Formats: sequence, C-alpha cells, structure tokens
Amino acid sequence: MDLAGSGPIVYERMSERSTILVNVHGPDQPGISAGLMDVLTATGAEVYDIEQIVVRSRLTLNVLIGVDGHKATIRDLLLFGWEQRLHIEFEVVDPIPTPTKSMTVVTVIGERIGPDDFGAVARSIAQGGGNIERIFRLSRYPVVSYELAVSNGDTDKIREQLLQTAAERPTIDIAIQPEGLERRAKRMVVMDVDSTLIENEVINLLADEAGVSDEVARITAAAMRGEIDFEGSLRERVAFLQGLDEEALQRAAKRITVTPGARTFIRTLKRMGMKTAIVSAGFTRFANALAADLDIDYSLSNTLDVKDGLLTGRLAGELVDGPRKATFLQDIAASEGISPSQVVAVGDGANDLEMLAAAGLGIAFNAKPVVKERADTSVSVPYLDAILFLMGVRRDHVDAADAADPDFEQRPLLDVPGMPPV
Repeated sequence: MDLAGSGPIVYERMSERSTILVNVHGPDQPGISAGLMDVLTATGAEVYDIEQIVVRSRLTLNVLIGVDGHKATIRDLLLFGWEQRLHIEFEVVDPIPTPTKSMTVVTVIGERIGPDDFGAVARSIAQGGGNIERIFRLSRYPVVSYELAVSNGDTDKIREQLLQTAAERPTIDIAIQPEGLERRAKRMVVMDVDSTLIENEVINLLADEAGVSDEVARITAAAMRGEIDFEGSLRERVAFLQGLDEEALQRAAKRITVTPGARTFIRTLKRMGMKTAIVSAGFTRFANALAADLDIDYSLSNTLDVKDGLLTGRLAGELVDGPRKATFLQDIAASEGISPSQVVAVGDGANDLEMLAAAGLGIAFNAKPVVKERADTSVSVPYLDAILFLMGVRRDHVDAADAADPDFEQRPLLDVPGMPPV
C-alpha cells in the first residue's frame, strides 16, 4: 500500500487525548464526507468543527477532532484516503477553543476582477489588521462578484483602506458590512426611481417634449449633486412643463427604459418574501405604472397638477423630497412590522441621502459623488441586480429559481441575456 501522497504524520506533543486538525484534499466524489465520518465514528473520535469547499471538482475538507488512541485513528484515516485517492494531512493543535472572532464581509464587484484587484483588496484588509478566512464567488455574470469573510482587525481602518483602493480602481466596487443577523435578516428594499429603477430622469423627458431640455437638464443635474435647493429647483423645473398635453406625457412614458437587471432584482426579492417600494421626486402617473408592471408593493411620488387636460406647471398635493422619502421608508416599515435596520435603500441623488441614512443598508447606485461619500456602500456597474450580491445572494440561486418557475419569461431587452465563458 503506497501512502506516499498522504502527507506528513505528526506524532510529537500527542498526549493521551489529542486535538487534531485533519485536512483532506483531492478529487471530489459522492460519499467522501460520509465515509470519513464512518472512520471517525469507528475509532471513537469526537468532531469539534468542520469546513468544506469544492472548487472545480477539487475537494478541501478540514475536520477538527478530539481522539484517544490517536494512532489507530490516523492509521484508519490514511487507509481511507488511499482507497479514495485522497491526500490526508494531520496537525496537532491547541485543545483550547479559538475565541469568537469579530467578522465582517467584504464584497468585490466588477466587470472583471483581476489578480491585481484581488491583491489590492487583500492588502487593504491586511493593513487594517484583518484576516481573510473564506472567499467564494457569488456571480460571474452580468458582473463578477466575490464575498470575503474577514476576521478581526480594525473595521474602521479596513473600511478606510478599502475606500482608498476603490477610488484608485474605478473598475471595481468594494463594500464592507458587519457579518451578523441583521445582514441576513433584511426584509424590505426601498428604491429611488429616476436613474435608479429606470435609466432616465422623467422630468428631463418631459422637458424634451416641452422644448426646454437643456434648461431643465442643467437644473436637474445641479439638484442631484446637492448644489441647489431641491424643492425650489423642482418647482422651477415643473414650471417649464406648463401646457403639455396627454399625448406629450404618453410619448415621454414610451421613452422610459428600465435599468438592466431591475426585473431580475425585484423578482428575486419577491421570491425571498421581501417587501418592495419605490419613492420618487418624479411623478405618480409614471411611478405608479412602473410599480404595477414590476409588482412593487408601495409607491410614492409627486403629482403633476392638470387643468383642462394640460399641465399647469405646478405640483398638486404633498411634496415628495429628501425628508419625505426618509419618512416614507420609516412609515411603511412600521406598517409592515419591519425594523429600519432590516431595510435596504437604493438611490443616486442628493435627495436620497436621508432615505439611505434611515435604512439599515444604504446603497448609492451609480450615484453622484456626494452620495457615494455618505452612503454605506456603492455600486457603479450598470445592473440593478448586482445589489443582490451585496445582500449575499448567489447568481446560481437566482438562475435556479428562474429555471424552476413555469411562469418565468426572460425579457432580454431589460435583463442582460447570455452567459459568458466560464
């Protein structure tokens, strides 16, 4: 029997009762874990901890065991490894349990993530005193994303280093979140509409119909950057729309483009049992139609005043601005019995800042610099479903749910089609 590939056997320091880390690696196949446990059961070993990962059909399995009469256990494990074409290594470790570690999760997203990108992220974590314990891929399309489990370190310093790395590498997004129940217990997502759920600014589309697109676009851009008063700027822009008729509104509606990945994002959230809401400084006739089309639970936006079939250039009813977005989030969370810490908010403009701050996780989506600086994290890729990866959702789980749904209809014009090479 050739045991040459089974690795070193460590006998030193073994007392009558030994704590041993067993490392198993080799080609994966059904029954390895069960067979290994049968060996440990037969030799009277006690299992303290197990971790396993399979990458491209290559297994790495670590089992921490306590055992009396270690020689028989090692002998039987080596025989099992030889029979299964596995390499098995042993290390005697401290029997005192490892203290509970503070854990954070770092998510890296990009169209491409190269070794230089990974190296920069790893250095940032190390400079903050953190240690990467696990890495696994969340997606490979429409973007590549990885989740890194990081233990210990100074979270603030790690965050600072990662922000610097992200600024130096605009082709990737990096997010850091505490690992814990709150991250796993999100129950609602609230989104802005213009330049978030959709690619357009509706007021700019209406301004184009009114022949004042340049003037309104200039004011819109300044308002979204937080450079001018939002309420005053909104009323100023709406005044430019005076006289538009129903046909003009319909033409603008037909030009609205839903952000790629939006349908996948919302469909997946609904399958996860999460509530969804949109809130917009835009206008009810457009936002409500989107909510109905996408099966969104709640919608709030401004109302354009109409008289004799024409826009008056004024708003009707309550103004929806930054503070109102935040209270809307809080109100519907309370009505659903959901803590604000369990809410994810997504937006791009300065008028979304209060809403992002009110949520447990505020995400700046292709946002203005002032929003990126103050949000919990940001996403710069043009796919709304990339937010799922920040929530720890894996792309293969999304695809499996779609494949199992008899009512699912892929819409390639709105969701990115196709599969890139593995």
